[in-house]
Amino acid sequence: MKILITGGLGYIGSHVATVLIQNDIDTVLIDTLENSRIQVLEGIESITGKAPVFRKIDVGEEIEMNQLFEEFPDIGGVIHFAAYKSVGESVSQPLRYYNNNLGSLQQLLKYLIPNSIPLIFSSSCTVYGQSETLPIREDEQLKSATSPYGNTKKIGEQIILDCCKANPNFNAILLRYFNPIGAHSSAKIGEYPNGVPQNLVPFLTQTVKGLRPILKVFGYSYDTPDGTCIRDYIHVMDLAQAHVESLDYLLNNKNQETCEVYNVGTGKGVSVLELIKSFESATGKKVPFEISDPRPGDTIVAYADPSKIKLNIGWMANYSLEEALLSAWKWEEKINQ
Repeated sequence: MKILITGGLGYIGSHVATVLIQNDIDTVLIDTLENSRIQVLEGIESITGKAPVFRKIDVGEEIEMNQLFEEFPDIGGVIHFAAYKSVGESVSQPLRYYNNNLGSLQQLLKYLIPNSIPLIFSSSCTVYGQSETLPIREDEQLKSATSPYGNTKKIGEQIILDCCKANPNFNAILLRYFNPIGAHSSAKIGEYPNGVPQNLVPFLTQTVKGLRPILKVFGYSYDTPDGTCIRDYIHVMDLAQAHVESLDYLLNNKNQETCEVYNVGTGKGVSVLELIKSFESATGKKVPFEISDPRPGDTIVAYADPSKIKLNIGWMANYSLEEALLSAWKWEEKINQ
């Protein structure tokens, strides 16, 4: 049996691939390479000692997907990452995001449902918006999405839930993860944003490396201990392990419902200023930053209650914030020597 990873050369997909391969699980990686690099294959092979099977394929293209499943009829599980993910870009190009993110999911489900192939779906804590209760539980009332990107995750979840209800032999897990950071300890794979980073940590590491003039901290008078926004930062290797254990859970028929939802986070909220201090402590590097005006639409506080995934699947985060930040810095030094 093989596991298909869509978006397999992306940030999270590549780390999941390494964990699967190191657990002697055969994988098939597909990616369009729009937001990733073919060199990631070399990193995965260097880490695992095995060359992954890779095909340059668009999940939304029916002919290409037909050929894929004909070539690999033994695909027994799918982890779906392939999607556009820039919040800002989604606001300016909403139709492109709806067409790609939802179209590719629907195309994929056409193959999974008739063959009862289980799915792990890459969702996001963006579906919660500004939660009314903290830490955030899976049964929290979902808010209206603040961006087309967030809405594609929310609608994608609903599509999968509806398909599971209509097809009792089709099973899925929706993983709502919080803020992935860090890189593999080998510094052979990591986050490689195109253009200006949209996320805090790669922008921070690029600033320390001298590629950006200064890190702006958006907002300073929020109702938080130090006035800055709070997030739940999870090491990408912990996140990768959550996917592998969730897949094992489905393949061994341990699920109680056909579609189950899980938060993936540390359960600890960290402010922007706390993260900066932790980075400086972990690396010995000074972060040049300045306080700036708040950004419209930013969630003030968001951190997970991860107790459900620990109870049902047995997963919990193991890496510290400092370990995650140190790995991110080592990766930055590697790619920008």
